[in-house]
Amino acid sequence: MLKKLLQPKQKPLLGLDIGTRFVKAVLLNHSNGVFEITDAACEPILGEAFAEREVKDFDAISHCIKKVKHRLKLKNKEVSVAVSGTSVLTKKVYMLPNQTDAELEAQIELEADSLIPFPLEDVYIDFEKLGTQTDERDDVLLSVAHKNMIDSRITLLRELEFEPKIIDIEGFALGNALQHFRQSTSGQAIACFNIGATQLQLTVIDENQEMHSKELPFGTDHLIKDICLFHGLDQNTAIQQLKDQTLPETWRNDAYPHFLGNLQQSFNKVMQLYTGSSHKDAPKTLLLSGGGTLIEGLVSDLSTDMNKQFEVFNPFTLLSKNAPHIDRQSGPIYAIAVGLACRSTQSCHT
Repeated sequence: MLKKLLQPKQKPLLGLDIGTRFVKAVLLNHSNGVFEITDAACEPILGEAFAEREVKDFDAISHCIKKVKHRLKLKNKEVSVAVSGTSVLTKKVYMLPNQTDAELEAQIELEADSLIPFPLEDVYIDFEKLGTQTDERDDVLLSVAHKNMIDSRITLLRELEFEPKIIDIEGFALGNALQHFRQSTSGQAIACFNIGATQLQLTVIDENQEMHSKELPFGTDHLIKDICLFHGLDQNTAIQQLKDQTLPETWRNDAYPHFLGNLQQSFNKVMQLYTGSSHKDAPKTLLLSGGGTLIEGLVSDLSTDMNKQFEVFNPFTLLSKNAPHIDRQSGPIYAIAVGLACRSTQSCHT
């Protein structure tokens, strides 16, 4: 007990999810092995700040993060952020067993041409041992991201007097949130579809807590564009009216069916990618998170049309009693930010 009291207190990390339309931030409290959400903020990014997940308008994102910082009255400077998209690669590779991190890194660099489809000098590489399968190999999770994508976020955050401690991958951040806030009671796999503005992400957690992540370039922007086309609205107005449920009633007949059909096809496609690469059956427990869950009737429509039972993943069920100002119903949009904030208690490569 005395030893625990004398240990330095672990600083909380701000989980900062920089999406293409919104910046979401979450602060957690960790006590006796349990997380509580103590504060959260979400602010819109004005304009088109990204091109294929690459930052193109630093000022718009910087202004948005400043508003988040002001709302949360932040004192801690350390943050955890994540990346995703075609410039990010994750894959399971097989390495010689019982190697040190330095030996693994040397082997990965030696076999880079066969493992990584990018020039080695253009990317950052990280890896994690998943376990020893046989005496002849270790399973290793290899993560690769273009340097431009990482460096742009680090520069942006440091200009705002933040210190980025962890750069994660969005799909794994979502899995991290599932591990802490929605563990399966039956030991079966859990699949969570995160419906963002420009991306659909699937994260699956197996019974042994191994994560699998897949993504497709499809999101609520497709619906917003159709609503703007049918009803002559600008993008910001359409987003706000969809959120407030004040759109013209005909949007359910003109824009929504096309989006719903394409979303179902995307669900099936990304699940096929998972089952094909993992050689495992599709999970029975299906969850939804992200901004798409706020579309009225979407969860029930998907459940009916696909003949599957979908549930909303809401990490705000473990909201601190000291945070009455946070809207509990908005929890699904913070799933990735929650997973990033959880990283404050986890070790990582340095």
